[in-house]
Amino acid sequence: MTDKMTPQQRLVLVIAILGTFVAFLDGTIVNVALPAIARDLGGGLSTQQWTVDAYLVTLGALILVAGAVSDAFGRVLVLRIGLIGFGIASVAVALSPNPELLIAARAVQGAAGAFLVPSSLALISATMREPLRSRAIGIWTASTTGAMIIGPLIGGLIVDHSSWRWAFGINIFPIAIALWMLTRLEHRDERREGARVDVLGAVMCTFGLGAAVFALIEQPNLGWSSPAIWMPGLAGLLLLAGFVWRQRRVSDPILPLDLFRSRNFSAGNLSTLFIYAALSLNGFVLAVYLQQGAGLSATLAGLASLPTTLLMISLSSRIGTLAGRWGPRLFMTAGPLIMAAGALLLLLVADDFAYWWQVLPGMIVFGLGLALTVSPLTSTILGAADSARSGIASAVNNAVARVAGLIPIAALATITGGALDLAGFHRTALTTAALLIVGGLVSLIGIRNPARSAAAQPAADPPGP
Repeated sequence: MTDKMTPQQRLVLVIAILGTFVAFLDGTIVNVALPAIARDLGGGLSTQQWTVDAYLVTLGALILVAGAVSDAFGRVLVLRIGLIGFGIASVAVALSPNPELLIAARAVQGAAGAFLVPSSLALISATMREPLRSRAIGIWTASTTGAMIIGPLIGGLIVDHSSWRWAFGINIFPIAIALWMLTRLEHRDERREGARVDVLGAVMCTFGLGAAVFALIEQPNLGWSSPAIWMPGLAGLLLLAGFVWRQRRVSDPILPLDLFRSRNFSAGNLSTLFIYAALSLNGFVLAVYLQQGAGLSATLAGLASLPTTLLMISLSSRIGTLAGRWGPRLFMTAGPLIMAAGALLLLLVADDFAYWWQVLPGMIVFGLGLALTVSPLTSTILGAADSARSGIASAVNNAVARVAGLIPIAALATITGGALDLAGFHRTALTTAALLIVGGLVSLIGIRNPARSAAAQPAADPPGP
């Protein structure tokens, strides 16, 4: 088995990175643009929350559908649909004249983004075997997670030197490149005979999630006793429960519950829930507080996370290789705990703000922990499913990550105590650390290293976040 990629495999990797890059980038680039969007279009904290969560709701709900469609109808087809839809929605976001249309366009953007992530990873899984696959996933992880973290920097530069609208308009360039590269790809999709998608399940999942998140976001304004809050909240929970019940009975489920019989798949997704909730909370609050609380420009607020980005890019591929050799449990346990230490270092932030000793140490420690965590986590989830279901396995993990990301943003007022001042920032740092500690303990207890003989075999067990 060669350890070098063929030209076609390298092309697959670049396409997968570009396809996922724009979805992950827009998930974080918006954070640093929120104050500028609010100044331009109006709206308070609720509008800012929905600008983030409208994207995450549709992304998290539809990513399961996209994973099922990817496995049934082909990775290249789904990837092409996602790229075209994401490009159109990005232009709509950039041209939005008011908050309502912006939020609607963000929801469409999230729906298109749902088709990008699982098909990208499944394409890697379909065209590579070990040890190339682990190496490719490490490179993919470094690139795409780097997009999540470097998003605030790119957004800051654009906001300060142009308009927040270009933070979304620039998506058309990598999308156009990826679409052109797809025409050069020799891999051909194989449609599964008799394949179907559970449309009713998709509707239940989407509306259930949307209603529950609406209740969380608007609860601080109206209170739990308001029918406008408890009725959609209850309806959302009932729809989500009905969705899970339905998945046990339909012949082509969006969410195959038997995947969770794998210990590593279950524990890996539970760990993902806590880790990505912490990542989303930390990224949102840091980008907004450094501008509104510490008085930094959008560019400087974006630069604050650059050390984390550099550590991710430089270490992820190497960490992926080491985790493949030693097993993921050590990395998935130590990484979140180190990130928690980095979050706690943000308690040094004071009214007399100084980035170099109040923020930078936390960013360095946080980045080291993140680099230790993400690639092993991705490979573990993908390795817990057979290759025919790599798309849905990837989709499940990404759905967990996106839903985990939207919940703390929806509950932001409760976490901060109602205001994103210094005290609210400190509460957020403590909450972030607590979530990461739980994520690390879940990995310690639940993750099992694969037997060396099994790890050395080509590919009975592939990837999927």
